[in-house]
Amino acid sequence: MGQERSGAGGGKEFLRVLDELRTRMAAGDYALNALLPPQRELAKEFGVSRDTLQRALKELVSEGWIRSTQGSGSRVIKVQHIQPVTPRPSMQGRTAMLGPIIAEAFEQPEVSLDVYTLTSESLDAHIRVQAERIRAGQIKPQRITLRMLLPAEELELPYPRSVEAPDDPRVKARLLAITRRHTASLREVLQELRVQRAVPHIDLQIRHAPLMPTFKLYMLNGSAALHGLYIVTERRIVLEGGEEIDALDVLGVGATLMHYVADSDPTSTESVYVATMQSWFDSVWNLLAT
Repeated sequence: MGQERSGAGGGKEFLRVLDELRTRMAAGDYALNALLPPQRELAKEFGVSRDTLQRALKELVSEGWIRSTQGSGSRVIKVQHIQPVTPRPSMQGRTAMLGPIIAEAFEQPEVSLDVYTLTSESLDAHIRVQAERIRAGQIKPQRITLRMLLPAEELELPYPRSVEAPDDPRVKARLLAITRRHTASLREVLQELRVQRAVPHIDLQIRHAPLMPTFKLYMLNGSAALHGLYIVTERRIVLEGGEEIDALDVLGVGATLMHYVADSDPTSTESVYVATMQSWFDSVWNLLAT
């Protein structure tokens, strides 16, 4: 097996494996109900210890992506489900997941994404998938504009929090670490595309608003909206040191996103919804966010 590139327990290696497995599930490489490759094969492929791989799989279980059963392996149990308000001819024969919709948006010469989210975890995985398509020459956007709204870091959050000790600061620290890591990852992958001149113009802006997200929102190219509520659940989470605790949390993965697309009629339900949500995003971005 390859030499692990950082210390035992693999802080950086754990994150690298975790991000790659998430990206593969986001891209559909590991589809719903599919079994992940055996742990021995994955550990060898990534060049990490079995302990590091098992820690990554345990985090994916905690996040709701997979279910691991001794003797049966790890199976993908949740993907981001998309419910179109009106059937889309362009999506016929394609899985109703977030990945294909993001992919379709990136097939335009000018890509515009406005995102309101609790963390940037899911978005990071999907942007990385599209970056690989760009490098492979499959798509050639000329401009990518991404504006992302996140909750202000100083907010007192109702979730996630420990069930037994609601004031445990380690839970919020975990959330902030996840958010900062994925925003840094987004900056890195888009900067690489700019430096490599794979995309001539890239503009990434991240602002924080004094609002606690109760829903996730993607505005795509000014013509479509994906909107989904965060559902509060009680689940086991893994803290930075490896300790597991019960927490109240929300899961972006597995939540249903409603898909609205504006049409030629500005008074239609979907056109009005897209315009209204775009106005809402712009108002928060311009007047509340810093």
